[in-house]
Amino acid sequence: MRVLFVCLGNICRSPSAQGVFEKLLASSELGSDVAVDSAGTADYHVGKPPDRRAIAAASRRGVDISTLSARAVADSDFAEFDLILAADHSNLQELLRRAPADCAAKIRLFMSYAPNDGEEIPDPYYGGDQGFEGVLDMLERASQGLLASLGEYSSATTAS
Repeated sequence: MRVLFVCLGNICRSPSAQGVFEKLLASSELGSDVAVDSAGTADYHVGKPPDRRAIAAASRRGVDISTLSARAVADSDFAEFDLILAADHSNLQELLRRAPADCAAKIRLFMSYAPNDGEEIPDPYYGGDQGFEGVLDMLERASQGLLASLGEYSSATTAS
């Protein structure tokens, strides 16, 4: 299983989602069965590290995203990933617009895995440090829901 997290510039929400989910995966039985990456629908920050505030907030939770580098969604991502998870409706619509007609990847909102938190992950870029903390809270809950969903998928696949 390959999962891609997507936001606009790939310096706040999606690298944080990648780091949070990778940490959760590492302590699960699915750790070696799931590959994770992140990207942005825009190419504003390609090659740059995550926002310093995102790095600091993640670090306080034991998540290291400092080595990640922003990249833009590539056409090949629609074939290489099984699940593409958007941070918000705007990025979801862009992904759906760019997806080829024969796209096998499931493209949806990441917060669909934590439905009690709303549908979108707010962009903390123009706010203060607290915005990054709030985003991490949401990402942790959605990551737990995603992991549970992948566990159910894995169990169903193994049983058949």
